[in-house]
Amino acid sequence: MQEQVRVLLRGDEERIYPKGITVMDIAKDISPKLANEALVAKVNGELVDLSYKLDKDSKVEILTFEDEEGRNAFRHSTSHVMAQAVKRLFPDVKLGIGPAIEEGFYYDFDREESFTPEDLEKIEKEMEKIVAEDQPFIRMEVTREEAIKKLQEMGEPYKVELVQNLPEDAKISFYKNGEFLDLCAGPHIPSTGKIKAFKLTSLAGAYWKGDSRNKMLQRIYGTSFPKKSMLEEYLKNLEEAKKRDHRKLGRELDLFSMHEEGPGFPFFHPKGMILWNTLVDFWRKEHQKRGYQEIKTPIILNEELWKRSGHWDHYKSNMYFTQIDGVGYAIKPMNCPGGILIYKSQVHSYREFPLKLAELGLVHRHELSGVLHGLMRVRSFTQDDAHIYVMPSQIEEEILDVIELADYIYKIFGFDYHVELSTRPENSMGPDELWEKATSALQNALEKKGFAYKINEGDGAFYGPKIDFHLKDSIGRTWQCGTIQLDFMMPERFDLTYIGPDGERHRPVMIHRTIFGSLERFIGILIEHYAGAFPVWLAPVQVKVIPVSQKFLEYGRQVKRKLEAHDIRVELDERNEKVGYKIREAQMQKIPYMLIVGEKEEAEGSVSVRIREKGDVGTKSLEEFVQEIKERIKNKE
Repeated sequence: MQEQVRVLLRGDEERIYPKGITVMDIAKDISPKLANEALVAKVNGELVDLSYKLDKDSKVEILTFEDEEGRNAFRHSTSHVMAQAVKRLFPDVKLGIGPAIEEGFYYDFDREESFTPEDLEKIEKEMEKIVAEDQPFIRMEVTREEAIKKLQEMGEPYKVELVQNLPEDAKISFYKNGEFLDLCAGPHIPSTGKIKAFKLTSLAGAYWKGDSRNKMLQRIYGTSFPKKSMLEEYLKNLEEAKKRDHRKLGRELDLFSMHEEGPGFPFFHPKGMILWNTLVDFWRKEHQKRGYQEIKTPIILNEELWKRSGHWDHYKSNMYFTQIDGVGYAIKPMNCPGGILIYKSQVHSYREFPLKLAELGLVHRHELSGVLHGLMRVRSFTQDDAHIYVMPSQIEEEILDVIELADYIYKIFGFDYHVELSTRPENSMGPDELWEKATSALQNALEKKGFAYKINEGDGAFYGPKIDFHLKDSIGRTWQCGTIQLDFMMPERFDLTYIGPDGERHRPVMIHRTIFGSLERFIGILIEHYAGAFPVWLAPVQVKVIPVSQKFLEYGRQVKRKLEAHDIRVELDERNEKVGYKIREAQMQKIPYMLIVGEKEEAEGSVSVRIREKGDVGTKSLEEFVQEIKERIKNKE
């Protein structure tokens, strides 16, 4: 009798199969639809090809394009197809690496001449042929010596270097499709024919291994999908994203600018500062309601503080330094050590807990010039930080309170979101038991809240695990913003204590958290989320008053003064231009309300109202309009 294996599928369904069955055959047994959509699988936590054979009882997850790991395998397979097409067209090209990335893939090539947009068109056409050939991806495991010999014969020096840098016990494999052979750990999709839609999107330079001391290679970016309709939707969203680019809108709406004299250091203009201050006012009000007390700490602090906090050992490469009176100082990259000094300035009792200290703190972090990107990636930014000091028994309740605050604030802006739990990174400090305790506390809070969450292994802060909030904007992109970090380490390193109910000294637990994350970045996200058309309560200019001619300027001024008396942000267009031109310009500036005033409006004490999204909505008395807009501002519609 043939030996059997027990297979545990998703949903804890258990099935019995003959030993040696492939994952693809299991997919076929479950359903023809799943077999058609299956790309790769996870067997006992390890990613494998669908041709993988089971020789023991196993937990099996069959992955499709709906799964992140399935998408990554699909796109990584497409990068092999692209590399194969490049080698067909330009045989002397040397191969670098070709991973999947968020929303696509790239491959790095060493070629004497530069690739051109016309070359990309040729490469795409060759890729179409390879897809039509429906070549199977075949895995071959080899020894280190065999791999090096083969790659030397193929004339691939970058691949040889990769093998030489692998650990001694590493599994080494190649994948072959058609005539193309590439060093690759895999897994890959069954065949090239699965790739129904793809697009090469851009060219860039990239140093080998990201090191500026190495040769500059040429990087070709692309994306791919299992359906043409999905690619069309993606390209449509890409065009929409270009229109919403916060750097472009920031210039057009006169919100902020970047300058060569300060790369990575944003300059906010008057209208940008109105937006900034409106967000800060909202933030302060919501935090005061919930018992937070605001503090402010210095930007420059003695280097000994950063050694004690662990930043010196774990974060030094991201920091800026200076000297004062011959003594070393650092510009703060995080607010927590300064906040800890405030905590330590007096003795605390358990009766004060939870003690919530909030700070809008300006921090500086060194970022490489190549990754700077408008307000999204900067070198100086303001964190809406808070540090909550609690007894161990209060951890779960406080984490739930922070989640509820984040949920309330994100919904005000119309964001959906999902949460991710990031665990201990390699570059971390502290004993395993504290990390396990902290991670369990965050997991328990998420499960109590009923949140589905993804685990990001090794992506926590160096001092503790964290929950990250990923916001989904109006065109479906996600942005990581708020975070909750649980920290047992800093209280130990700084010897923080409180007096407990027993009159003895105890160690508090510290919760670090942000909601906006970085105020600069959050503003960039809002600009793109709203495409610059901010809701009335946030808009730097809420109303533009437009007289139909110079004769009605004085009435326009009266309207403006009346609105200003109610704290409504208003501008009067005093130019001697045609009304249609003024309206178009106000529309281009994305101002929520335009009030047209002429002879009839002056006689009646009224205004003719145009709304940004609706156009002309008729005439209203000035008092009626004031009440309407005040209500919208108050309700943050």
